Amino acid sequence: MLPEELIDLARNVMKTKAETQTIEVKSAHDGCPKRLYDTLSAFSNQDSGGVILFGLDERQDFRPVGVYDLQDLQKRVTEQCQGMCPAVRAVFTIAEIDGAPICSAEIPGLDLSERPCYYDGSGRLKGSYIRVGDADEPMTDYEIYALEAFRRHLHDDERPVERADAEALNMDTADAYIVKRQQDRPGFAQRPLSEKRKALAILTDEDHPTLASLMNFGIYPQAYFPQLSMTAVVVPGPSLGDMDESGARFLDNKRIEGTIAEMVEGALAFCQRAMTTRTIIDPRTGERRDQPEYPITAIREAILNAVIHRDYSLYTEGTPIQIDFFSDRLEIHSPGTLYGRMTVEQLGKARPDFRNPTLAVMAESQIRVENRYSGIPTMRREMAAAGLPAPVFRNGRNEFVVTFYNRQPSADAPSTPSAPQDRHAASGGKDLLRFCQTPRTRTEIADFLGVRTVSYAMRVYVAPLLQEGRLKLLYPDAPRSRKQKYYSQS
Repeated sequence: MLPEELIDLARNVMKTKAETQTIEVKSAHDGCPKRLYDTLSAFSNQDSGGVILFGLDERQDFRPVGVYDLQDLQKRVTEQCQGMCPAVRAVFTIAEIDGAPICSAEIPGLDLSERPCYYDGSGRLKGSYIRVGDADEPMTDYEIYALEAFRRHLHDDERPVERADAEALNMDTADAYIVKRQQDRPGFAQRPLSEKRKALAILTDEDHPTLASLMNFGIYPQAYFPQLSMTAVVVPGPSLGDMDESGARFLDNKRIEGTIAEMVEGALAFCQRAMTTRTIIDPRTGERRDQPEYPITAIREAILNAVIHRDYSLYTEGTPIQIDFFSDRLEIHSPGTLYGRMTVEQLGKARPDFRNPTLAVMAESQIRVENRYSGIPTMRREMAAAGLPAPVFRNGRNEFVVTFYNRQPSADAPSTPSAPQDRHAASGGKDLLRFCQTPRTRTEIADFLGVRTVSYAMRVYVAPLLQEGRLKLLYPDAPRSRKQKYYSQS
């Protein structure tokens, strides 16, 4: 970073009066902060790294207060960097703003194979942190394990189910899978059946089924893993907890169990039952056709992705897949974060690593699954063909969520010309964009628009601008944070 860039960065922080996902502010006016370990760990454990900015005081509205000694500060920060495992290599820049000396320490993000970075004095489990918005939070056991599993190529779908034996499987179905796999493989076809079952991870050397075979060929997989299932609900409003006129919280509620193929079939049946269908008449031909609320092909791809690519580790086996129908959207929650180096921005573009390769190949034989990286493009294509917004993908700390909206977000806007919200909508959101040149909270936006319901303001006005990239999240890795703010660069 050049001194000029450091000054620009400092002035932007002073203007927004906020730290971010990649910026941490420390005063350092009276001495070097004694514990930077959490921030050093958090920045090192994200791809973008981060910058620690010394010389502004958050308690004084981010006013420049300067640092006590530029030379000594860099020395002491470096000492703390050396206390990390692996050691952090900070890059320093110094400058002056409004007569006060300031300093930045750029912390590079570590390669995934080197994470987690942690404070050696606390150990890997207690000293590993992750950045969430403007806060450094301890990494969960699952987050640490997920890094370890990717680095060591551990595949939880191949772990033995020691409580079960071969009788837990429908061996006719499993052996039919073997027949498919040995086609055009004469050498493998000649091996004994018991050897084939073990080579294809259907049974272990001790004749226990693997998790992959249990989920694909099991007679009743949920007898061993009750929560490796699905829960599906229909909510009578846009938020969990909303009730209809009779006080019911759910219009439909079902637990879906069975093998992967059976759960996919059951989930699709639930979705078809839950969706509304409208009849469209072609004005030229008079032909009538039914159009479901969401394209079923897109839903199928999202459900397949959830059951095949979910995390099956000990840390998530107690969490089912969730299918939540709201009045304005459908959400499909899959336990576990995106695997390996994959990011939301790369979905449908880059070739992913497989978290569950054995389970995926078995599922391909049981249901029509391509496993050719076409799921995300198919969802996008089907939603576009139906005239609906593009699917939204969110990678949380312990789950991956696909959201389908059933209408363009502005379709519910009131039509009264004098309504304040109509004035802003008619201007193409320009008023709101200007208002958000300073980061704003959800409540501030709703007040500005003159909308009583915050959720309505977010759905109707903010969501379209986010999708277009005209509004941005101040804390992109914590989209639901209570501290979340929205800003415009235009």
